[in-house]
Amino acid sequence: MAGIVSSLVASRFGAPLLLVFLVIGMILGEDGLGGVDFDNYAVAYLIGSFALAVILFDGGLRTKLMSLRGALAPASLLATAGVLLTAGIMALAAAPLLGLTLVQGLLLGSIVASTDAAAVFFLLQAGGLRLRPRITATLEVESGTNDPVAIFMTVLLVELLLAEVPATPVEVVLLLLREASVGILFGALGGTAAAWLLNRVELPVGMHPLFVVASAVFIYAATGLAHGSGFLAVYLAGLMLGNRPVRAIANVISFHDTITWLCQIVMFLVLGLLVTPSRMLDHALPAVAVAFVLMLVARPVAVWLCLAPFRYPAAEKTFVAWVGLRGAVSIFLATIPMLSGLPAASTYFDVAFVVVLISLTVQGWTINIVAKRLGLALPTIARPVYRVELDLPGQLEQEMVGYPITAGSHVLDRGPLPAWARLVLVIRDNRILDPAEAGVLREGDYAYLLAPPRLAYRLDRLFAVAEGARPQDDLSLLPLRGDTPLVRLRDLYGLPLPDDKQDATIAQLFAEHFNDQPEPGDRLRLETATLIVQKVEEQQVLVAALLLDDLAGSIVHRALFDVRSRRPRWFARRKPRGDGQAAP
Repeated sequence: MAGIVSSLVASRFGAPLLLVFLVIGMILGEDGLGGVDFDNYAVAYLIGSFALAVILFDGGLRTKLMSLRGALAPASLLATAGVLLTAGIMALAAAPLLGLTLVQGLLLGSIVASTDAAAVFFLLQAGGLRLRPRITATLEVESGTNDPVAIFMTVLLVELLLAEVPATPVEVVLLLLREASVGILFGALGGTAAAWLLNRVELPVGMHPLFVVASAVFIYAATGLAHGSGFLAVYLAGLMLGNRPVRAIANVISFHDTITWLCQIVMFLVLGLLVTPSRMLDHALPAVAVAFVLMLVARPVAVWLCLAPFRYPAAEKTFVAWVGLRGAVSIFLATIPMLSGLPAASTYFDVAFVVVLISLTVQGWTINIVAKRLGLALPTIARPVYRVELDLPGQLEQEMVGYPITAGSHVLDRGPLPAWARLVLVIRDNRILDPAEAGVLREGDYAYLLAPPRLAYRLDRLFAVAEGARPQDDLSLLPLRGDTPLVRLRDLYGLPLPDDKQDATIAQLFAEHFNDQPEPGDRLRLETATLIVQKVEEQQVLVAALLLDDLAGSIVHRALFDVRSRRPRWFARRKPRGDGQAAP
């Protein structure tokens, strides 16, 4: 109750909600007002395992395979080599700061090396920040797949510190390969089996979402018993299920919104209860130094090295480095040394907790600001789109989707709906009309459409209201066809273009940057100008607008455009000459 109520207050001040849940747990703990004496690390580990399994499954469930194009390779490198690099740099910094050996420093580095899926998914999906699909996919895939490497390194180093005979490098590599391969196998099979059962077995109404959550936890547990990576398996299972036609998928997604919130609140409250703030004072100053080394040195170095082969712009690499949020995973991993009885185990836990607090406070509070300063934040939706989804019994390829049409919705301005969406009825003034009776959609209508479940989310942008004025209301915007060659813009306005874009069109440029999913309002910066999508059809940009930084230039071009549009027909068409060729 405290977590839910506090979320209303925190959202007004822009505070990271996960940090709020963590602080509430501390307030209720033995050093706080609640005075709850809780030090059961085994129970906290169990609750954390369950919650992270559900959160990671939900992340995979919402990730579309189409959005992974161009992001899978860099995200995979960040999730493997990036974690190893981060842990190694942290070992060099933590050992002298905390008086640890190099192996102990590497253990601490492994505990805090992975980004937290719960924090990243929450900030990217619920924080109101809209980024280019490649950046979002890179961050989500990395945070969803880097936990196995961090967990493996943590367990391995704990065993090395406890064992008299350390493992050989060959044994280490074989263990890592086994964890990954078993996780991939169980995840792919589990997600496919869950989808098959949902479509074949007639479950009572309301059981479908519960079956999916139970499947996620079962896949996680079964993979762990088979000595594989349960977290990798459960993320892949969600990915498999979310990209297949599945019965009652609308109810499943809606239920997962609730269960994921519950898991986040419970997990962070329990981890907050587990902390003794008075004990953390002993390591407060070196822990703060470790946190800033992680944010300002280790994570940026790892990101820039891993993304160097993939031609990410400097702004995108800087942003990916800054969104290396640490959260429940780091605290969860810090319980492993405590459960193992490792010497100096409390040091790992206390330092990891301070790192998480600083990461959620500094990075979580500034993620929107950094995105805007780097020019990566796309136009956001002024208010959430209210979408109603209805499953159609006996039909897996189509579902009913309903939207209210409000003032400023993009659908009021653009042309036909996407070919894969079909308007079936409109409610206007308490009357139910078919499309022919309704005619053009109006403000105040409720539109109901048939659309494939895997594509229905794309309609959100069509029925959304973007911040600020609509593009066609801005006189400084210059309309351009999507098939306009970029070299025309270079020649007319002196806009710089990379060598590999000389033969591309405006539509091709947007398709590359937005993974073939451009939407009205999407923007691309060209140093001295901005291109803005105005009209899209079949995922192709038909009309874009050019906004020049030089307002005088744009006014001159607008005047020429208006004159050209009013010129006589004899001037608009070239008259054939006597030899049959067109006049110049």
